[in-house]
Amino acid sequence: MLLLCYPRCSTCQKAQKWLEARGIAYDYRDVKLQNPTYEELKAWLALSGQPVRKLFNTSGLQYKALGLKDKLPAMSEDECLWLLATDGMLVKRPFAAGEGFVLIGFKEAEWAQQFGE
Repeated sequence: MLLLCYPRCSTCQKAQKWLEARGIAYDYRDVKLQNPTYEELKAWLALSGQPVRKLFNTSGLQYKALGLKDKLPAMSEDECLWLLATDGMLVKRPFAAGEGFVLIGFKEAEWAQQFGE
């Protein structure tokens, strides 16, 4: 499983501790240093079954600076994915992608269900 995080994000730290406490292995990627690619995002979006807006970190500084709250409704899914691929800080985190699943954000109940708790 791949875990996309930002090291200074407290929610990411909480998710990491949750996984480690349960012995769940993951590969860590710093989303600021290594953006997810367009191809990764497109595949993960399809797997998630969520609308593309759910992939955005709506509380992030970059989201607000770009005025995306007002721009997203007029953007196509493809335009959104390309934008997300340009800056990892736009991507909601933590973001876990594994064999046949995607978890966007850390909601303990969803994670527990995915990992059989």
